[in-house]
Amino acid sequence: MTEWFRELAPNKIEAAPELIECLGTAAFFGILVALIYFLTQRRTRVETASLVSTLVLLTILLAMVTLVIGQNLARAFGLVGVLSIVRFRTIVDDTRDTAFVIFAVVTGMAVGSGFVTLAWVSVLVIGLVAWGLSFWSRGGGRGAASTLVIKLAVCPDPEAVVTPALLKHLAAFRVTAVGTVKQGVLLELTYSARLRSEVSSVALILELNRIEGVQGVEWRDHSGG
Repeated sequence: MTEWFRELAPNKIEAAPELIECLGTAAFFGILVALIYFLTQRRTRVETASLVSTLVLLTILLAMVTLVIGQNLARAFGLVGVLSIVRFRTIVDDTRDTAFVIFAVVTGMAVGSGFVTLAWVSVLVIGLVAWGLSFWSRGGGRGAASTLVIKLAVCPDPEAVVTPALLKHLAAFRVTAVGTVKQGVLLELTYSARLRSEVSSVALILELNRIEGVQGVEWRDHSGG
């Protein structure tokens, strides 16, 4: 009988309750960490949804990593090598995506190391937690904050150039990041914004594009629904 089949034997499956308890405890403390983070930020629920989910998932994943590695240094170094490759070869747009990349890596390592029961339990626990956390970024509706990115030519007062259009179309907005792109040729303004109820994002983009100096506009809707 191979190691894989031994892992599926009844005496191994009996360890599942202990694994569920371990990963469940990690999920509980992960939620506490995420809650502390959220309560100490001055950002909305939608704005923090991605990192809140990531904090909870990473807490569970690190507990899973600890179980897989145990006292085995070879596994520890192997995991570091794999994650280094993934870090530099995988492009992700969201911190939550990074957590799932790590999830896939650690699950594969668990199966390859013969911890199939751990892989099954982890998929179950993390899947349920991730599903529950997905509601965190939903329900914001039309009033939920979205991200507006404007690229425009460098000028003495760039905000004054676009503010009239923003006041016309947005119920609320604030600058969250400022930077330059294309080797300093263009200025990039990032806003957290909410549209007025009667306005569409397309109308906002079209009006901003008509402003002299504006080179590009991007609207990222985080309402999730």
